[in-house]
Amino acid sequence: MEGGFTKNLGKVYALYTLGFLVFFAFMAVLESLGFSAETIGIGFLLFTIGIYALIGWLSRTAEVDAYYVAGREVPAVYNGMATAADWMSGASFVALAGGVYFGGYPYLGFIVGWTGGYVLVNSLMAPYLRKFGCYTVPDFIGTRFGGNFARVCAVVVLVVASFTYVTAQIAATGTIAAQTLGVPFEYGVYMGLLGIFICSMLGGMRGVTWTQVAQYIVLIIAYLLPLIWMSNRLGYGIIPHFSYGEGVHRIAELESQYGLQKAAENIAGVSVLTTPQNAPSGGGWKMITLAICMMAGTASLPHILMRYFTTPSVRAARKSVAWSLLFILMLYLSAPALATLTKLNLLDPNLPTSIIGKPFEEVSALSWIQHWSSIGMVAVADQNGDGILQLNEFFMKPDIVVLATPEIAGLPAVISGLVAAGGLAAAMSTADGLLLAIANALSHDLYYSVIDPKADTRKRLIVARVLLVFIGVAAAYMAAQKLTGILGAVAWAFDFACSGLFFPLVLGVWWKRANAAGAIAGMVAGFVVGSWYLYMVFNGLMDPWFQIDHLRFGIIGMPASLIAMVVVTLLTPAPSKEVQDMVDEVRIPSGKTILGSH
Repeated sequence: MEGGFTKNLGKVYALYTLGFLVFFAFMAVLESLGFSAETIGIGFLLFTIGIYALIGWLSRTAEVDAYYVAGREVPAVYNGMATAADWMSGASFVALAGGVYFGGYPYLGFIVGWTGGYVLVNSLMAPYLRKFGCYTVPDFIGTRFGGNFARVCAVVVLVVASFTYVTAQIAATGTIAAQTLGVPFEYGVYMGLLGIFICSMLGGMRGVTWTQVAQYIVLIIAYLLPLIWMSNRLGYGIIPHFSYGEGVHRIAELESQYGLQKAAENIAGVSVLTTPQNAPSGGGWKMITLAICMMAGTASLPHILMRYFTTPSVRAARKSVAWSLLFILMLYLSAPALATLTKLNLLDPNLPTSIIGKPFEEVSALSWIQHWSSIGMVAVADQNGDGILQLNEFFMKPDIVVLATPEIAGLPAVISGLVAAGGLAAAMSTADGLLLAIANALSHDLYYSVIDPKADTRKRLIVARVLLVFIGVAAAYMAAQKLTGILGAVAWAFDFACSGLFFPLVLGVWWKRANAAGAIAGMVAGFVVGSWYLYMVFNGLMDPWFQIDHLRFGIIGMPASLIAMVVVTLLTPAPSKEVQDMVDEVRIPSGKTILGSH
């Protein structure tokens, strides 16, 4: 069945895309007949989640190879789409444009780092890990360096980094569910989690892969359509990426004209909404260090590297990295444009959508202001009592900028429903991959490889699925606590990953003298030093070193990892000739996979 399915992928996803567009048209007709925006939004969510659930059900499997690596049958272009969906998380879809909206220039460090990281993935990691033939990242660490202790160290770093990341994705699903269904955020996170379980529980990596391809199609249509619509209406053409610079200059003029004063504290309890939580600051050195952490984290995150284990060959793994980058660029190049045009809609008095400078009563009566105010995401407060809304009297949570854009710009309700479905697809696709990475590492690398090597297939898959549920519920609970913003949690995940795993992975491929003692020292030193620095700086127990704040603690963890790994490796015996020959063989792009031929 799977082989026949992979031969007809083009037809299957062409029909799926056509079906989705027909559904979109049907929702537009319902809107024209007078159906409410809430009904249309719920319709979009139920339809898309239903499709994802159907794909997950049809992809169910009881085969270990299919559950862990989708049978290694995923063609490069579709793996690129699945990787892009895995990558373009709730942070990318929901929070990034909001960050650029409020913070501007410093947020480009995320865009540069997350995009540039794929250069490292392609040149240093993906083809060689695929040649190795492992199931998980700790599988590579454990087999390359030998011994269960190195494998367990890698599992610990993977779980901490991936759990931090998945918490942010479930927070994004909670934001979308709260907006669309009108439920409190704390309930929304569990509703989002239920959809995530449906996609990943039965089919493992096979189910997640084909679901993520479908989710990519939804999220990219949902991101680009409102952008193109707004751009065309504002006179920037249907491709605004090269022409919205005029809009940036216009915003600078308007902000200068309005005069942005400091927001008063605790006006209606919402003044905290004006500033993104844990926002990056500054350019130059601060932007470079943020970009470095995001690049190295990209090349260390297990749920991304796992995607390249699913391709039929090493060559396909390399090609799928290029496809991934293309599909990712389509969104990342659009985020600054979307933030700019949304801000222009709010500020420019020549546009009917503007609110700044308008009578306070008129603004308060707007349906989108009332909608988002009702769930605590937007507020307006007449601080100076003049009855006119000033720039510093409008409060909006950054995480809802993309979701609110269709309403802000006066687009049809069907576009709002589409954007909500796209945001949910982005958050769910990443959460699927992350939960699977954690559950697979614990079931394969801890339970099967260390605790019970004689466990049969059925028992291994039961353990994986039980762990998936347990980890998902724990992540939803943490997301409901609102400990940090979506982008803040994502930055921490990348820092944890690069602190503990970047150099053990890179040197595991490129330095055959590297041994188990060195890898263990590198993982432990990088992870512990980085975590210690995060704890001290985040809690204000010490001043940052070299202007490196808690969003960039990987800059402290990575050197500690590198130094520890190199020093301990050189002070201890070299690995056996067999291991060194195996490393040489990993770098040859053709031939059988290592684990497949040993």
